[in-house]
Amino acid sequence: MKSIENLIQSTFVKENIQNINTDNRLYIKLYKAIQQFIDDSEIPTGSFLPATRLLAAQLNISRSTVLKAYELLVLESYIESKQGSGYLVVKQKEQHFQKTKQFDTSKYPSLSDLGKSFLDNINLINTIDDKAVAFRPGVPPLDIFPVNQWKNLSNLHWRHIKSSSLTYSAASGNLKLKKNIANYLTLTRGIKCQSDQVIIVSGSLQSLYVISSVLINPNDKVIMENPTFPNVYSIFKSLRASIEGVPVDKEGIIVSQITSNSVKLIHTTPSGHYPTGVRLSMRRRKELLKYAEKNNAYLIENDFEHEVSNYKKSMPSLFNIDQQGRTIFMGTFNRLLHPSLRIGYMVLPYPLIKPVEALLTHSHRFVAPSIQIVLNQFIEKKHLYDHIKNVIKTAEERKKIFIELFEEYFSDSMTLVNKNKNSLHLLAIFKKGAKRKNLLHEFAKKNILVHAYSKCFVGKEMIEGLIIGYSSVNEIKMKVKLKQMAGIYKDMKEY
Repeated sequence: MKSIENLIQSTFVKENIQNINTDNRLYIKLYKAIQQFIDDSEIPTGSFLPATRLLAAQLNISRSTVLKAYELLVLESYIESKQGSGYLVVKQKEQHFQKTKQFDTSKYPSLSDLGKSFLDNINLINTIDDKAVAFRPGVPPLDIFPVNQWKNLSNLHWRHIKSSSLTYSAASGNLKLKKNIANYLTLTRGIKCQSDQVIIVSGSLQSLYVISSVLINPNDKVIMENPTFPNVYSIFKSLRASIEGVPVDKEGIIVSQITSNSVKLIHTTPSGHYPTGVRLSMRRRKELLKYAEKNNAYLIENDFEHEVSNYKKSMPSLFNIDQQGRTIFMGTFNRLLHPSLRIGYMVLPYPLIKPVEALLTHSHRFVAPSIQIVLNQFIEKKHLYDHIKNVIKTAEERKKIFIELFEEYFSDSMTLVNKNKNSLHLLAIFKKGAKRKNLLHEFAKKNILVHAYSKCFVGKEMIEGLIIGYSSVNEIKMKVKLKQMAGIYKDMKEY
């Protein structure tokens, strides 16, 4: 693989070295050569050009010649000088990108049915790569994460690591972390499990994909709450399951309204239904377990926000009261610490451990051991417990401010329906006659991201509303962004 200096040398020296003594405008030739490399994307945007001394030595020319060439490139906005770093390439011509080339797709193998299914359903999933924070659901208070504590633990890990620790790791996760998560669940959820039942994954979506891939064949029946997570629905639908959405009331999923039999899998969020925040009552928990037993089904207990939603008057988990080992418990640190962490876990019934480990071994192999080790230390040193307290306190404070401001601006058009529930998001339902068309698109123009409530419904019947994540936005920014939202809404035409 050529370095940038070798790329320049291989072309520039070949064409110009014989003219060094006769052409005193050599810096122009060097400038044009580098300019062409940038235009052709051979030197990509974001790259640093070689240091002037290094390139001068490699080309056997004076440093002043290189400096002159670089100065011209700066003047033409091809590069910019970064103090202490060098010269950064900032300009590239789009028309030279390979991606613009058209291919005849008929000459390539067709996608698998599974590949086509995931492609067809990508519009169901909520965005996962948008840079906007306000008011993105599922994001904790990022500004209070103890970065220095995490950084110190990470530095300590790399300072003392041995080369023997840089090899492959177990697909199911680091044993110490698995033990600490098992202990953590016993203390916080009353869940009694063994460390070998704990599987470390990158987050809830991977847990769902792995479990579904192990259990679901096309047309197998899956039960979901209706409304539900769009991303969860997308996974089941992409795997071509036969999905039944079951309504939710003030006690949670209405088990008596399930019509399917021979069900393979049931997905539920008993600690706090998404997105309404309703907790599954004890009566319904027992009904659900009885239904799963009758239909020989597995239950997925998606405990995506337990620490926040159940810190007051916590109820026993399905996993804890399940006497038949049918419950798969899922949790994530991405919603509690920060999404970029990419680490979660699931607690499996014993019959699923080996199949899941086999699938993980065939796919992503394992979550980065360094992250697992640092997280383990984060738990052992009680930083996690302290952070949870800060998250809950901060979320409560911001929720109060958000509700006051939101109702001041939007009381005529929207109603907050779950403001008494403990969660990191709020659900706003549109009132009759409220403006809604293109609203999310207009918000996005101002880097404001909210999710559509209508995307949460399984089937044609749906309710229009907004799912708004308030906890990641501090008071100052919250006031600015809500005022922007109100202005956008006011300026929109009536539809």
